Amino acid sequence: MEPFIPYYRESGNGPGVVCFHANASSSAQWRGLADSLASKFHVFAPDSLGAGRGPAWPSDRVVTLSDEAALAEPVLAMAGEPLVLVGHSYGAAVALIAALQNPARVRAIVLYEPTLFALLDAETPPPNEADGIRHTVAAAGRALDCNDPDAAAERFIDYWMEPGAWQRTPEERKAPIAKAVANVRGWAHALLNEPTPLQTFRSLEVPVLFMVGNRSPQSSLGVARLLTATLPRVELVEFEGLGHMGPVTHPDVVNAEIMAFLERV
Repeated sequence: MEPFIPYYRESGNGPGVVCFHANASSSAQWRGLADSLASKFHVFAPDSLGAGRGPAWPSDRVVTLSDEAALAEPVLAMAGEPLVLVGHSYGAAVALIAALQNPARVRAIVLYEPTLFALLDAETPPPNEADGIRHTVAAAGRALDCNDPDAAAERFIDYWMEPGAWQRTPEERKAPIAKAVANVRGWAHALLNEPTPLQTFRSLEVPVLFMVGNRSPQSSLGVARLLTATLPRVELVEFEGLGHMGPVTHPDVVNAEIMAFLERV
């Protein structure tokens, strides 16, 4: 039987770069970066479970970040070695787990606020810096239970961007986002229950570009605090005026930093 290959976008020629997208998004979020890198790199961007053209979110089992990494494995293999992993939010958490599973093939890692909330709970039991996302997921879940996906999406998007962001979202973009947010409890379970201890990330002896926005929520900034103190070869970049969704709201600014980093490593 042929191995299942998830949907992915592909462009360019050269060393492999694999990009993992955020929740409520898809591989399309990396089109600008792929276009910018295509002259020097072979860029792949897979769709995760329940996103874009990716397979539906499973209803018969609990999903882990390792499952997401396994879904992308055929794409990682096509990218060749050594490769660069790029990830934003949930996708950055997946990128880190994928790197740990096969560190020898990874040349460098680019992260924008990985949401490995389990690290915060392991440091200090709740209440802690992850409470904001916990409360947001609970509110979104209640809205889904009331058959109100629009309200669920509003809770989720406004938390990660700012109050009123959902109302300002163009109508044509709302439906796919609301559909994706149906998986919000699954995302949260994977991120809040990831068993990898913080110190395990110390084994990733590769250059890491770790980007944050100074307007981001405490949950993702708390994870950044822990990981940047642990990753052995990390370069931290903080963007003034950007939030957690910086790669989507300000792609030119973020992509320029990524391209400069890849020129150096």
